[in-house]
Amino acid sequence: MISFILCFVILLAGYFFYGAFVERVFDINKNRQTPAYACQDGVDYLPLSTWKVFMIQFLNIAGLGPIFGAIMGAKFGMASFIWIVVGSIFAGATHDFLAGMLSLRNNGESLPELIGYYLGPSVKQFMRGLTVLLMVLVGAVFVAGPAKLLATLTPETFTLTFWACVVFVYYILATLLPVDKIIGKVYPLFAIVLLFMAAGIFIMLLYHHPPLPEFTDGLQNIHPGGLPIFPMMFVSIACGAISGFHATQSPLMARCLINEKYGRPVFYGAMIVEGMVALIWAAAATYFFHTEEGIALFAAGSGNDNAAVIVDRITKEWLGTVGGFLAILGMIAAPITSGDTAFRSARLIVADFLKLDQKLVLKRLIISIPLFVGGFLLLQMDFSIIWRYFAWLNQTLAVFTLWALTVYLVVSGKFYIITLIPAIFMTAVCATYIFIAPEGLGLPERISQVIGVTITALVVIIFLLWKKRL
Repeated sequence: MISFILCFVILLAGYFFYGAFVERVFDINKNRQTPAYACQDGVDYLPLSTWKVFMIQFLNIAGLGPIFGAIMGAKFGMASFIWIVVGSIFAGATHDFLAGMLSLRNNGESLPELIGYYLGPSVKQFMRGLTVLLMVLVGAVFVAGPAKLLATLTPETFTLTFWACVVFVYYILATLLPVDKIIGKVYPLFAIVLLFMAAGIFIMLLYHHPPLPEFTDGLQNIHPGGLPIFPMMFVSIACGAISGFHATQSPLMARCLINEKYGRPVFYGAMIVEGMVALIWAAAATYFFHTEEGIALFAAGSGNDNAAVIVDRITKEWLGTVGGFLAILGMIAAPITSGDTAFRSARLIVADFLKLDQKLVLKRLIISIPLFVGGFLLLQMDFSIIWRYFAWLNQTLAVFTLWALTVYLVVSGKFYIITLIPAIFMTAVCATYIFIAPEGLGLPERISQVIGVTITALVVIIFLLWKKRL
């Protein structure tokens, strides 16, 4: 328990100390006009109060990621606690802050455009296609889970198809309407629900004082399936440490931020809070894995269904009826709120690419209709295989973002080490994962790691040669 509390304190300290350092490296300008005012259109560019921007940003990047990912990552033991802390402070929050601030400095432009500025037009074209595909995929996948849960909680008349259509109608409205009409009003409430759940679990952890892994126990891998910590854990725990999806969401709030001085609380701070939520759920899952029911789930695998069972059991046991209700509400709302902003991000990415103004509803429809049709068609497919690749693609997106941020810092004459080290590490993770994972090439662990490190070394050499020419 001491190590858990220490990890929590380190996360909090990371915001005040390392977050302030990263802010100084970027060199914010409090007097610079933000896109919320300079490009105000009443739809996507709209000044919002900072607390709302923070809540929306938190829910945008969180969803169920810091809960399910942390629960699955907890099966690796103490290493998961350390990665959540180190990854959130030095990788995830730094990645989110710089991506958000860079978008803020470039009139709120979307991630592919920002990456294109620093990694070249070819990479930009690739990222445009990749990010739009990922956004539509996220939006479509996050229809099925909430619709299925709603169907089980309502009379048989309200079928899975009915609720899927309801969710899609909501997606359409949230994507097309101005950001303050639905997202600005609903998101803060759902964010409060997720934070309330996490705070309640944190208090009960302190009250029950269950046995949790300590630093003195070492970093031995206890995963029941024998999966190696590197690279599997670093892909399993995505939103709780670093996630490329975050960088696609930050431009949404970069268009609503009223002053650069609030960039650290919103972008860096939201990731630190997400890391805290992930740490709490990793600890709660570790406790549950020592119960009779938890032992069976621990040995069963790492699927999202098992994670949902753990959330349900823990909230009902520790938070009672109210906690159980909030758990259900959170498990419905969180994926839906990730799905709708995914479609909204896709619309803005396409709009940036086509240079199409979004003030008129007709122009928003022109872009959105093909996206929704694509999402609806994807719903008809079997996602059991496709979804396995999403976690890796998500982290690969973070790799491209980190390298683009590194190039930006080099070109700007700033301290680029803060992104170079995470970029190198995550490159090694993603390069190794695709060779070792069952859904990848399924090569032996040692061979995959050698290939992954070799690819990473080549990327670093290319970077150093570029920097020398520069």
